[in-house]
Amino acid sequence: MPHSDGMFRNHATGEPMRKPISKALINGYMAVSTSNISDALDRLGIPCEPTQIGALWSSCKKIVGPAMTLTLAPLERSHKEITTVVGTLQAIMDALPGDVLVIDVGGRMDLNTFGGVAGATTQHYGLAGVVCDGVARDIDEYKTLDLPVFGKGFIHQSVRGRVGYVSHNTEAKLGANIVRPGDLIVGDENGVVVVPHEQIEGVLKIARFVKDTEDGVIAAIRAGGDPIEVHQKVKYDDMLKRTS
Repeated sequence: MPHSDGMFRNHATGEPMRKPISKALINGYMAVSTSNISDALDRLGIPCEPTQIGALWSSCKKIVGPAMTLTLAPLERSHKEITTVVGTLQAIMDALPGDVLVIDVGGRMDLNTFGGVAGATTQHYGLAGVVCDGVARDIDEYKTLDLPVFGKGFIHQSVRGRVGYVSHNTEAKLGANIVRPGDLIVGDENGVVVVPHEQIEGVLKIARFVKDTEDGVIAAIRAGGDPIEVHQKVKYDDMLKRTS
């Protein structure tokens, strides 16, 4: 049973477990853009800082799914007994099908975060995709796998001997945005956003409102309406004023 904080907990340890996200909610988020979601987060006063993270190739698919977090760091600040490769593979194996692997390496552009073997394992275990707050390699292999990977860019170097494992399934960051295990990750052509798990339903409701309003504005203009009057009619400039 969920506790008062809305999270399911292990009966033996009391540790938080993830609240499941329904297929209907996943499909709902697939139907709105990260721009719509960002507007909804603005309206609710939920922090949503730009991450400069995007799809690593033009035909990369959209991703929507709960976060499985993985934190990496330079070797001197990492785990001394668990290697990056082992830690990454363990995070993938501990994830649930449909999860998004979120890799926090502090935005470093000189340290690889992810490669083809990990990509094949991610695809094999049924994850929805990968988001790196940094760079990745083996882009050609992700294309072949049809595995969506988002990041800040690409690199050819290995993680081995350069990057270390810190933790997984713990609080991480994408840029200035905190990501907790189970928070919803959405990535498309416009970038990547993080939706707090306890706000998933409310954010989607407003994102749909934003999309429907903007679709209506475009339709009215195409039908011959005066663009300024159309915008004023829907109070477009006030749409993102906080509701709380």
